[in-house]
Amino acid sequence: MSEIKCKVASITPLTEVVQKVELTPESPVEFKAGQYAMVVMGEKDMRPFSIANAAFDNGRIELHIGAEPGNSYAGEVLERMRADGEITVNVGNGNAFLQSNGLPMVLIAGGTGFSYTYSILQEHLNSGDKTPVTLYWGGKHASDLYLADKLTALADANEHFTFVPVVEFACDEWKGRTGWVHHAVMADHADFANIQVYVAGRFEMAKVVRDDFTQRGLKIENLFGDAFAFI
Repeated sequence: MSEIKCKVASITPLTEVVQKVELTPESPVEFKAGQYAMVVMGEKDMRPFSIANAAFDNGRIELHIGAEPGNSYAGEVLERMRADGEITVNVGNGNAFLQSNGLPMVLIAGGTGFSYTYSILQEHLNSGDKTPVTLYWGGKHASDLYLADKLTALADANEHFTFVPVVEFACDEWKGRTGWVHHAVMADHADFANIQVYVAGRFEMAKVVRDDFTQRGLKIENLFGDAFAFI
């Protein structure tokens, strides 16, 4: 882990409650795709956020911060960034980084957990590795999947990448998958014995993924997610 001061280059809305934060570090940062940054709010107050950009793109730090009304934990971070125009972060945190071993990869994201999977996806595609990768991104509403159009275009341009958006509460116009995101994964895979799985979202979702997927043959050493350090 390394601590570095960053300028706040921009804060722009991705949805009504999710902000894209672009930080410019004093010098390029070293981290692995899938690791997270700790925003330093005080000597004993450091708050984790997944890094959304790939490790090769290390001249910047991109964060997707969800700050719903009443979420002071994230809201205070955004307020500090806007007020000061700079922030100190620790990068290179977490052990759930990209560890490709030749097995097809399934990335599962709930809400802003997408930023974790987005870093891994970009790093993998940039590496030239032809291992198939599928990203399942779940949200309550279609509008929550704020980069869906970009991911659809990326999948159209890359035969090794498949994007599966999943909406819990779909409107009549929605033509994609509906329900819970991990159910969509299970509908597509009867056997997880030869698959790598990376997951980010609520702890409850991560626990269900671990329980249900291991019953279908997923090996624990092929399951990655920061939540598993706590549950």
